[in-house]
Amino acid sequence: MKKLYLVLAALIIASMVLSACGTAPSAEDCASPDVFCVGLVTDVGKINDKSFNQSAWEGVQKAQTDGVADVVQYIETTDAKDYAKNIAQFGDAGYDAIVTVGFALGEATVAAAATYPDIHFIGVDQFQAETTEGVSGLNFPEDNAGFLVGALAAMMSESHKIGAVCGTDVVPPVWRFGEGYKAGAAYADAQNGTTTEVFVVYHSDVGFDKTFTDPEWGAQTAKSMMDQGADAIFGCGGITGNGAITAAAQAGAYAIGVDTDQYLTLPEAAPRMLSSAMKLITPGVAKLIAAVKDGTIESGNVFGDAGYAPFHDLEASVPAEVKTAMETINTGLLDGSIKTDVPPVKP
Repeated sequence: MKKLYLVLAALIIASMVLSACGTAPSAEDCASPDVFCVGLVTDVGKINDKSFNQSAWEGVQKAQTDGVADVVQYIETTDAKDYAKNIAQFGDAGYDAIVTVGFALGEATVAAAATYPDIHFIGVDQFQAETTEGVSGLNFPEDNAGFLVGALAAMMSESHKIGAVCGTDVVPPVWRFGEGYKAGAAYADAQNGTTTEVFVVYHSDVGFDKTFTDPEWGAQTAKSMMDQGADAIFGCGGITGNGAITAAAQAGAYAIGVDTDQYLTLPEAAPRMLSSAMKLITPGVAKLIAAVKDGTIESGNVFGDAGYAPFHDLEASVPAEVKTAMETINTGLLDGSIKTDVPPVKP
């Protein structure tokens, strides 16, 4: 049974960030079986990071638009030590589903599932080595998405030098993006008889509170790669990656986004946005929320889809043979005839 914590609810509601739909719910609202409430806790990036957190939040909002969720809210994490506290705000208020965004929240999510057995948790990018009852880990083949844009960058590069600016490689999805990018470039080289130099730098010299929220470092790292001749830059690390993408676009290089179609979220880089390595987070989150409501949700790992974004403004600049090659590679990755050979986690 959901418990009512009236006094506590009054305090936590004041601290919640309100969704665009209006006022925050009271504990009575979300404790009612007639009101389906969904809360989202971000990683240390902001809800409008134009990438990972934003895509997950849009999935929650889609659940409301689709008539699945009655009340949706988010809490932005500013300090990693607050993960458990932020999750508990929704748990104590009697929410039905809680979405936690990012690998770093995995431990706190599993712990919360034991504390709140009547709530189902959706952990984005949280692989369940052992199934935890009440937790569904939404995972993606980031290596496939990275492979696609790595191949594209190699085929489009005139200098035969390309780069990727990433968050920490301690996070398996980030590492898979970066290593997939290398593997895709190598595959394209093997097919075309070319040799591409690939620069991949992970921002592993700082903590989780900084690695994804450092656009200045991202921009500077991208500029360093371009100084060495790179003419295509992949940004895979939240706001840090956005800094790299924007710097590349401003310098006239090809910019490659991540997670979502960043042509639509980074207008400052859009004119030079070649593509994005996409994880279909928004529909994946919305689908799992619907499954929570209708009772078909299963604990354990759930795998979403990955792909690459349209060429948009650069459509006319991409040769027909490159477009055909990209379609062939994507088909091969989907049917298993092409493999990235990137392990699930960094060895």
